[in-house]
Amino acid sequence: MSQSIQFSTPSRTTHLLHLPQSRFHRPLTSFSFRQFPLTSSVKYTSIRASSSPSPSPSPDLDSSSSSSQVLHSPNGTGAVRAEERSVVATAVSTDTAGIEVDTVTEAELKENGFRSTRRTKLICTIGPATCGFDQLEALAVGGMNVARLNMCHGTRDWHRGVIRSVRRLNEEKGFAVAIMMDTEGSEIHMGDLGGESSAKAEDGEIWTFTVRAFDSSRPESTISVSYDGFAEDVRVGDELLVDGGMVRFEVIEKIGPDVKCLCTDPGLLLPRANLTFWRDGSLVRERNAMLPTISSKDWLDIDFGIAEGVDFIAVSFVKSAEVINHLKSYLAARARGGEIGVIAKIESIDSLTNLEEIILASDGAMVARGDLGAQIPLEQVPAAQQRIVKVCRSLNKPVIVASQLLESMIEYPTPTRAEVADVSEAVRQRSDALMLSGESAMGQFPDKALTVLRSVSLRIERWWREEKRYESTPLQAIGSTFSDKISEEICNSAAKMGINKNSASFVSSKTKSFVFFSHFYQIQKLAANNLGVDAVFVYTKNGHMASLVSRCRPDCPIFAFTTTTSVRRRLNLQWGLIPFRLSFSEDMESNLNKTFSLLKSRGMIKSGDLVIAVSDMLQSIQVMNVP
Repeated sequence: MSQSIQFSTPSRTTHLLHLPQSRFHRPLTSFSFRQFPLTSSVKYTSIRASSSPSPSPSPDLDSSSSSSQVLHSPNGTGAVRAEERSVVATAVSTDTAGIEVDTVTEAELKENGFRSTRRTKLICTIGPATCGFDQLEALAVGGMNVARLNMCHGTRDWHRGVIRSVRRLNEEKGFAVAIMMDTEGSEIHMGDLGGESSAKAEDGEIWTFTVRAFDSSRPESTISVSYDGFAEDVRVGDELLVDGGMVRFEVIEKIGPDVKCLCTDPGLLLPRANLTFWRDGSLVRERNAMLPTISSKDWLDIDFGIAEGVDFIAVSFVKSAEVINHLKSYLAARARGGEIGVIAKIESIDSLTNLEEIILASDGAMVARGDLGAQIPLEQVPAAQQRIVKVCRSLNKPVIVASQLLESMIEYPTPTRAEVADVSEAVRQRSDALMLSGESAMGQFPDKALTVLRSVSLRIERWWREEKRYESTPLQAIGSTFSDKISEEICNSAAKMGINKNSASFVSSKTKSFVFFSHFYQIQKLAANNLGVDAVFVYTKNGHMASLVSRCRPDCPIFAFTTTTSVRRRLNLQWGLIPFRLSFSEDMESNLNKTFSLLKSRGMIKSGDLVIAVSDMLQSIQVMNVP
């Protein structure tokens, strides 16, 4: 048996529900309740609001002998007219080719059931260690949801080859790996190290940082710098931080375009690493503030990403929302339907200062802790991370925690216990995704690093459920239109389903009115966690409804059904979403029967599973057992 609630905006219906004025003063516009069993031939009773209540004996909802019936509230007032009709559902084919789902997730569901699925998504930076097709497949099998391309490294031809390998992997192996292109940004960077993959700076060594370009091979212990004014701006005694402090130097001498530096903290130098310099304990940021967020090279890379159809573009060193809005306008004019998401990298003081407006303008955010830790005191990074995650969650934007999660695994096969604790904290904060950088791009053990992320995520998520650590902090309302507010209420309800056998109430964020329904579910707290729902089904065209459910972090997995491959890939970044590609209509009964048939034939669900279904087409919510 299914319980269904369907909302619609005033333009779609003329019916209003009238309730006793002695108890409620203002009705919620356009509300209908429908109850039906889901079978191949569906017969259900539709109960719609009537403008003129009239007393009548309570009807038998299963009776088919009367064409017009009246449903009463228990006190004998506020009755609504009900008409019974039969609907024959469209025959559903059992052809399993009608639905596309990630092969690894499908295997997990078959083997371990709903609760075994990982909710936290995993991103791998692709580099020399992982750019081959077999290596990419190993990462996808290991749980990679998004492949990141760092435009600081490699040529566009190299990146094109990786993109096409990922696309081939998706087409041939049944994955839905999304592609994120990360721009270089116009902050001060090191050069390419003369083609070397890395260089080791030892304690006490003297290195030369120069703005000169070398026609021949790079002189020993010499590094080129991308910023022409570097030698002018730096002073003797300044502290130079490489890659967010992974290596530290002290400026000891300036000779024309060359700056002599003493290594005080040894470490590995990587090509195109970010450079910052500190003076008297404070970050020198005047010159960086004058540099544009998106450089001329970045714009060429963005055009390349548009041409190759990447799913996300991550913008480095975002200072304000203006650059995000500018890029999104550019993408809307040039990309196919503006289908590329923009991720703001929070890695500077300016980013933190304008955090809310930046995240609101973007399609997601990345906590780039490496560079962020070079601009704020290290002890402030954990608090900044927690703030960024909280703001993203509140504004319904996916958030990625990145940088140095398992840094030691670049060289060693096992992580430090502190790194495992760091990963655990990011999962506990309910971040959407975790990202590997050098660990997967150039590390010696990329598969093992990914396995660590996956196993730690699964364990912390299971612990969270076992301890019943459900959040009580309400999420702020974000809907701007009446229709958006309804969608938001529906998704909040789907994630918070609870049973109240005596009455139910729904609060409209627009009208602040209450609607009373006896003997039905408490609509405001339709809690999947409390009801023990096995899964939430979301039918969405653009992915927005699925993201609203994901924002609530329900205990059960979220099956997100969409009609387009590109939306399916983008949904693979968000917490708890299992994206499917499925053709569906606005007939929810037909959609559900089709979905049940296809998933049951593949062994992904079984009869008796309890499911909540929501849709952004009809703005409806339904609770049912799989037939």
